[in-house]
Amino acid sequence: MRIAILSRNPDLYSTRRLKEAAMEKGHEVKIIDVLKCYMNINIQNPSIHVKGAELPAFDVVIPRIGASVTTYGTAVLRQFEMMGVYPLNESVAITRSRDKLRSLQLLSRKGIGLPVTGYANKPSDIPDLIDMVGGPPLVVKLLEGTQGIGVVLAETRKAAESVIEAFMGLKADIMVQEYIGESGGADIRCFVIGDKVIAAMQRQAAPGEFRSNLHRGGTASLVRLSPAERATAVRAAKTMGLNVAGVDILRSNHGPLVMEVNSSPGLEGIETATGKDVAGAIISFIEKNARQSRTKTRGRG
Repeated sequence: MRIAILSRNPDLYSTRRLKEAAMEKGHEVKIIDVLKCYMNINIQNPSIHVKGAELPAFDVVIPRIGASVTTYGTAVLRQFEMMGVYPLNESVAITRSRDKLRSLQLLSRKGIGLPVTGYANKPSDIPDLIDMVGGPPLVVKLLEGTQGIGVVLAETRKAAESVIEAFMGLKADIMVQEYIGESGGADIRCFVIGDKVIAAMQRQAAPGEFRSNLHRGGTASLVRLSPAERATAVRAAKTMGLNVAGVDILRSNHGPLVMEVNSSPGLEGIETATGKDVAGAIISFIEKNARQSRTKTRGRG
């Protein structure tokens, strides 16, 4: 098959591994910078161009679209879809998962465990918002934040009020969540492909830090999942409509709680921690499903 990988940087670990895994299985691969694409949108012959040349026909497109280029990246991906190219993850599913508030609302509607989450836009609502979520300590998150950026732990009510007021004063969209202290600064990244969790790792926050992101100095280790955690991760990915997803879960006193569903999960941490060929598993999924043009049943909303 001819496979296009949408990635801004061909040297990124995930991009390189996907290319290597596909070529090992005999596929042709081209890495395309999504921001260098421009589109001809028409009824007869929709096309995508780069540097004055029309891109050749592809069978599959693997989107590795960063959060900062979601709008343009998913527009390019939709163009591939219009041209009949099989997407590993569909544009509508990526857009859905990137909207943190919308994704939590969809997960909640499906009865999937979540931390208590509050959302408001008026400073006058702050006292009620804090009480509604359960009071301090609590976590304040920018809706547009990634890799732990824009996530603040407020340990007192005064701190919570000050942080929320500051974000609101900057016209930033935020949500407020209960702090799951029993997780001990750790979360679990479940890597879902199709209807299975094919790898999982526990990420532990660095000393003095509550964010477990590897980009924030967290460490990763192999972890054994419970049946409930596996089922929660698969249901969360399915709710978003994603064929491939990184589902971040906290272990709480009342079961697994989903923090986020990532539509473009990195491969380096999970492959290093588990020793599994995750890139190869993704290509195997594509081989099985692309020829039949089978995509995930789309979630609603």
